[in-house]
Amino acid sequence: MTRRTHLVSLAGLLAVALTLGSSVAQAQAPSIVMASTTSTEQSGLFSHLLPAFKQATGVDVKVVALGTGQALDTGRRGDADVLFVHDQVAEEKFVAEGFGVKRLPVMYNDFVLVGPANDPVKTRGKDIVSALQKVANAQAGFVSRGDKSGTHAAELRFWKQAGLDNKGSGYKECGCGMGPALNIASSTGAYALTDRGTWLNFKNRQDLQILVEGDKSLFNQYGVMVVNPAKHPHVKADLAQKFVDWVVSPAGQASINGYKIGGEQLFFANANK
Repeated sequence: MTRRTHLVSLAGLLAVALTLGSSVAQAQAPSIVMASTTSTEQSGLFSHLLPAFKQATGVDVKVVALGTGQALDTGRRGDADVLFVHDQVAEEKFVAEGFGVKRLPVMYNDFVLVGPANDPVKTRGKDIVSALQKVANAQAGFVSRGDKSGTHAAELRFWKQAGLDNKGSGYKECGCGMGPALNIASSTGAYALTDRGTWLNFKNRQDLQILVEGDKSLFNQYGVMVVNPAKHPHVKADLAQKFVDWVVSPAGQASINGYKIGGEQLFFANANK
């Protein structure tokens, strides 16, 4: 072997070693698992928010998008490091039971009732309780997520406020996320309750329109919390806390406010209000 050939071989080996080293480093990049509501992902928020967090901290976030109830159950099992959800009563219970370290408010948007543009049962307006009473009395089609999500929990509260045990023969639970529920509603001409963020990012509207909005009870608050390492020692609490600290910081809050579709802001940061 000539000296030149030897040097070339060494250079090749060095290049391979550097490539492998880089691959190992990438494989070992810090990461956390976040269980979250489907609305934060299906609205497109996380595609906007999480790259900004990684750029600031170097931490990857792997999202498991579920309904809020299932996300909380994931946290109870210790299968997530941090939760980003929207059912304050359930979140506070989660913390009180010792499964979460501390719940912090992050942002809000609102729920809206969508339905056929011709609004056959005349729900249009601001009163969600009155609208649901009309849907039930007319036996009109209504698609419920039926999945223990934050949206499902809110929907059930509104039915209870309407004083209706019988929601009508048109009421159907799909046991699915917000996007699939809206697809069913649009294809069948039914009514549905949705968060505004998912609705603005939903493409298959067909004849659906927003019919009820602006009711104070439609306010939709999101919270974030680290899963308690005292319950599950394997939880990456330090890295999860980095996400919590960032998302409630001025930088994280500005990133939330900066996410828009068609010029319309989807979520409104309120961690410090």
